[in-house]
Amino acid sequence: MDRRYEFDDYEATRSFLERAAELSEREGYYPDMSFGRTYVNVSLQPADEDQGITPELERFAKLLDDLLGS
Repeated sequence: MDRRYEFDDYEATRSFLERAAELSEREGYYPDMSFGRTYVNVSLQPADEDQGITPELERFAKLLDDLLGS
């Protein structure tokens, strides 16, 4: 699962990254992330590639999306 989050400025990008880091610590899942000044790319992958998209990954993706409203 891949998603790109777009932001108006670096401050908004940084705020999202900080909240995403807190979410990862709380959930014990660390997605692949890359970012620039106004965007963050996130890739969620199951621990076992044969599993495909798991309910846990879907939940984490929803929690990341929820950070946009925070």
